[in-house]
Amino acid sequence: MQPSNTTNTFTGYQKVVILLLALTQFTVILDFMVMSPLGDMLMKSMSLKPSAFSLAVSAYAISAGISGLLAAGFADKFDRKKLLMFFYIGFIVGTILCGIAHTYAFLVAARIFTGIFGGVIGSISMAIVTDIFAMQQRGRVMGFMQMGFGGSQVLGVPIGLALANKWGWEAPFWLVAAISVIIAVAIAIKIRPVNEHLKIQQDKSPFLHLLHTVSKRDYQIGFLCTAMLSIGGFMMMPFGSAFAINNLGISDAQLPLLFMASGTASLLFMPLIGKVSDKIDKFKIFLVASVWMAIMCVIYTNLGVTALPIVIVLNILMMTGMMSRMIPSSALTSAIPAMADRGAFMSINASLQQIAGGIAAIIAGMIVSQQGKGTPLEHYNTVGYVIVGITIVSIFMMNMVSKMVKNRQADKMVAENELMHIEA
Repeated sequence: MQPSNTTNTFTGYQKVVILLLALTQFTVILDFMVMSPLGDMLMKSMSLKPSAFSLAVSAYAISAGISGLLAAGFADKFDRKKLLMFFYIGFIVGTILCGIAHTYAFLVAARIFTGIFGGVIGSISMAIVTDIFAMQQRGRVMGFMQMGFGGSQVLGVPIGLALANKWGWEAPFWLVAAISVIIAVAIAIKIRPVNEHLKIQQDKSPFLHLLHTVSKRDYQIGFLCTAMLSIGGFMMMPFGSAFAINNLGISDAQLPLLFMASGTASLLFMPLIGKVSDKIDKFKIFLVASVWMAIMCVIYTNLGVTALPIVIVLNILMMTGMMSRMIPSSALTSAIPAMADRGAFMSINASLQQIAGGIAAIIAGMIVSQQGKGTPLEHYNTVGYVIVGITIVSIFMMNMVSKMVKNRQADKMVAENELMHIEA
């Protein structure tokens, strides 16, 4: 399917798709994000060490990655709407299982189950976006999609924390499940079938389709770049709330305000960044955002007890850089695969993103230590320095992707001009 609108204006249907996909991302991201603010509560209630908690976080990510790899061969064999519904329903069931978990083992198992389904949803959404929206529209689409991250912090995380403080840490998962059911019904009713890609499929075997997708060098560069971005982005996340409480001196009551402030900033900045990335070179935006994020990570991870207003400002600056680099990188990466490979490419890409994130959480758990309940986290600043090194590598990798996409677009324009010349 070619994008249905090659102008800069969204149709009414495209706006509905953006809204529903953004809401879907909101619930999936919230389900993952809420583990971080619940970290201190979970470690205390279950007497977990940082390494054990990081395992619970990484269990979701790694299972999501493996699931995506297994599903990649089938990703272009079915209507993308049907795939989205199947995996989203599974995600809802997994989230409910998290809500009824009362032991560490049950929680880890529930996170694995949720990851199996939730980890594929993002790649399906990306494939739908690539099928429906033209390249010059995708920066803004990615900006709205990334608003799910900000929305989860503004609304989901603070409300989830309030529910957790009143009814226990299980309550946020029930909230996510309830919202997701409503969204699933809306998707079933409003989104049309997305199946034009089925007409141009060449690989009859899902395994061969997966093998062909993995073996393409251009795709491999995109996969490696995504993995590096994920490792750098995930390392700080598992212990964000524990660091804020035990090192920065933020109270449990102040924690929702911290997440709400950074989330509000994301909601304000993400559409703007998306709009700018459709007008300015996407790699330049990625470069500036990456350097900014690296600087802020070093500053933030070296803080001691700090006044709440200062923590909020620094957290906003850091998260703005982190999220701003994801919009242009997602838009550039979406331009790599051919139409027939988009589902498989996005599934593999999302899988590597999840697996890399899970590995990052495990590494962070090995670096960070804590002497006892309520004591400051140690070596969290080392995580910041590691992120700087990974960011530098990511910049070089994304530059390769940018050049690849530009060369491909130039070749396409030359071919179109030659065709017009022949027809004339």
